[in-house]
Amino acid sequence: MKILFICSQNKWRSLTAERLFDDHPHYEARSAGTEPGARVRVTAGHLGWAEIIFVMERRHADRLREKFASELPGKTVVTLRIPDKYPFGDSTLIALLRDKLATHLPLL
Repeated sequence: MKILFICSQNKWRSLTAERLFDDHPHYEARSAGTEPGARVRVTAGHLGWAEIIFVMERRHADRLREKFASELPGKTVVTLRIPDKYPFGDSTLIALLRDKLATHLPLL
């Protein structure tokens, strides 16, 4: 399954989430950011590739709907409600991600 993680800058939360799936046998993950200065900025191609999209905050889902309305029909977008206060690889962030993703990704 192809999963996409979205946050603002693609430096901390979404990148940490993507790294959780490095070499995972059942999930292929990518990440991107919604803002102009993002490490990797989300494109229509990312959304087309993804089978499920996880955003960290509601505003990220709003941005996707505003900019990519024609690419989102039929896509599942899940808001994880993880605030922007954890640095890349933070153990609390990893625990939050695992907990929140468990109900959506049973093979985690």
